[in-house]
Amino acid sequence: MFVRLWHRNFHIHDLLLAISLVTLIVYLSLPFRFASHYDYIEGSQIEGALVPQVTRNVSLQEVFECTYSEIIAANRFVYNLAHYHEAVHNGGEIRPGGEFRPEQCQARYSTAIIVPYRQREEQLHAFLTYMHNYLRQQLIHYRIFLVEQYDHKPFNRAMLFNIGAQVAAEYGFPCLILSDVDLLPLNSGQMYACTEKPRHMCSALDHWRFRLPYRSLFGGVVAINTVQFQQINGMSNLYHGWGGEDDDLYERLNAMGIDICRFAMEFSEYTMLKHKPEKPNKNRVALLRAAALRQHSDGLNSLVYKEVERRMHSLFTHILVET
Repeated sequence: MFVRLWHRNFHIHDLLLAISLVTLIVYLSLPFRFASHYDYIEGSQIEGALVPQVTRNVSLQEVFECTYSEIIAANRFVYNLAHYHEAVHNGGEIRPGGEFRPEQCQARYSTAIIVPYRQREEQLHAFLTYMHNYLRQQLIHYRIFLVEQYDHKPFNRAMLFNIGAQVAAEYGFPCLILSDVDLLPLNSGQMYACTEKPRHMCSALDHWRFRLPYRSLFGGVVAINTVQFQQINGMSNLYHGWGGEDDDLYERLNAMGIDICRFAMEFSEYTMLKHKPEKPNKNRVALLRAAALRQHSDGLNSLVYKEVERRMHSLFTHILVET
């Protein structure tokens, strides 16, 4: 009798477990769990939302100003163009340090693209090749800053962004784009320039079935004015390992009353290159709970690191650091 009851309870437990697993799989696969409805800037409003800001050397150019309405309106799918991936074409246009500015007209936007990095050679090659071919078509002034963590401590992505922002400010860049090395835009109209509000650029990522997982997501690729980044004291330096630092950044903006924005989905589609996952940060939940409390003491004003080397490569400014 006891054995029969035990077997019966065992089968019921298996059944309940199977039901739970099926429910979870269905939940994860259905689109309703995503933030499918959120405010965004329509294509016709994008140019008006961008903030014209350039570095001093660009402002001194004595040529007529570049125009952007046609670039935004075209917004064509370019990720399938083989020559964007094969090699950096007309590399002579790119100055030492990975800097480009159009010569035929004066760029209206100057942007520092900051990429935190460690041991992602394949993704880095793909990123640099594609992005230099992509960005020059936008007729903006830009420079790619690669901030590499040289030590063997857990990867500190947020601290590397802080370092890159500090260096970019030395070069006078008014706009920062904080970008992971494994994310590439699919459509030509995603302008790599700043809007008045900080912008979440990759809100339609293929990894998330081109949907926004939750409305407060603010990571992957974001654009933020240098002054705003300094106003919120940058990002936290305490997130060693994967996870939490993007949500912490959102909490900092929220605490300062700074809203975020996004472009319409057809401008915000990105792909994620394959890579091995980083080691998770076990303290990320506890750190996130105290994000706003630490904001004024943990960030740009507490940034301590050693700059091992700064080198001007042909495709990027390389900042090698120990954290």
